Amino acid sequence: MQFPTDFTYLHGQPVGTADIRTEAEDFQVFEQLPFEPDGEGEHFFVYIRKTGENTDWVARKLARFCHTTPREVGYAGKKDRHAVTEQWFSVKVPIKSEVDWTLFNSDTIQVLKALRHGKKLRLGALQGNRFKLRLRNVSNPQELAERIEQVRSGVPNYFGEQRFGFDWGNLSKGVALINGELKERQRHKKGLYISAVRSWFFNYLLSQRITQGHWLQVQPGDALMLAGSHSCFSADKEQDLTALQARLEAVDLHLTGPMWGRGEPMSVGESRLWERMLLAPWQALLDGLENLGLNQERRALRLLPAELAAHQESDSQWVIEFALPSGAFATSVLRELCQVNTPEREPES
Repeated sequence: MQFPTDFTYLHGQPVGTADIRTEAEDFQVFEQLPFEPDGEGEHFFVYIRKTGENTDWVARKLARFCHTTPREVGYAGKKDRHAVTEQWFSVKVPIKSEVDWTLFNSDTIQVLKALRHGKKLRLGALQGNRFKLRLRNVSNPQELAERIEQVRSGVPNYFGEQRFGFDWGNLSKGVALINGELKERQRHKKGLYISAVRSWFFNYLLSQRITQGHWLQVQPGDALMLAGSHSCFSADKEQDLTALQARLEAVDLHLTGPMWGRGEPMSVGESRLWERMLLAPWQALLDGLENLGLNQERRALRLLPAELAAHQESDSQWVIEFALPSGAFATSVLRELCQVNTPEREPES
């Protein structure tokens, strides 16, 4: 069965091209937690700048440095290896023990802060990320400038290419796993594969909504999310769609798409029928996701880059900066700006 991956662009596919990640410093990520370490407790929260290193490798190195096990090290989310990233790690260290964090520094790792806290940093405990991206060899600066203005009002909240793995490998393995054609003992890999399948269904419905011309049009039965929260409600026939449309345009509400699982979708009526109709060819996979015990969830269709700024360093070189909430992908912003070329690298294991 085919899985279309040519997801629709909001303003048509860009004509211009640009290079990204020519150097690690061209892709910078700054993690933002929703809280500050309180300065007391048996866990050290360590804010680290890393260059060309992946998150798991740094976590293992941190465990060895503190003479503990990797399970005592926490982080809120994984960050790209081929970049300069700043992120928080936690590591359990006895309260009476002192640590000279300068000894952990290297050519590729620098400890910027170290504060104690009472609890381990858990995966997903993230407010968002700020990005600083350098685009080189920009072929069409005028188009890029125009598209930067367009994305200020939002882009499709697609899951990025990293969710699906090299050559869509996570997606194909997830399908094989659900169909009973693949066994995976490692829990985290199994989670990656299943997540790729759910993410593809979301991307596909979002893409179809744009194609059919109602990506920002409230339809009867749509599930709407309050801005700044994950609270959702359904636009049933008794509600005033005109008023909801005004709130959508004022960014007080967002339309949503399903993250598939067991239970009834939050969409109702016409909207639910539309979702079911489009996903009907993959009903066996939907049933498989439900049988795994995953629950129905919703995700906003629109992604609004915050604090968006652009600086032209030369005729063909630009720096783009913006902030995104947790769970959003910088590549979903970039794909609306230009066709991005990245250096060929071996896929990460």
